[in-house]
Amino acid sequence: MSSVVKDPAELPILFQNALNAGDVDGVLALFAAEAGMRTVSGGLLTGAEALRTELGGTVAARGRLTNVHRHALVGADTALLVTDWTLEIDGPDGERLTPTGTTANIARRDADGGWRFTLLNPLGIA
Repeated sequence: MSSVVKDPAELPILFQNALNAGDVDGVLALFAAEAGMRTVSGGLLTGAEALRTELGGTVAARGRLTNVHRHALVGADTALLVTDWTLEIDGPDGERLTPTGTTANIARRDADGGWRFTLLNPLGIA
């Protein structure tokens, strides 16, 4: 991450832009150490290497993400970010798939004042 993210509501768009550019390191820079992510199949990944593998697979499948901000609820040094998403991606048979959903993500303000994801849940409340 080239600069400190001062507004947690910016995180989903920064994630989208880095992923769409194929910049896995840029996406990972938006996560706190040992952050976790629920996969669309329901599994839970924790840590940079597991996240790198998952994100790398999305990039390899020509993933193209669109995030639309719904709202950010901020209390103390924690934020709940709710975002609608659409992901265009190549399926196993080469057919272009377009799953959609609503995330319920958590971010934390670090000691440097910047916000980073601690938990991503692309399935929202499902």
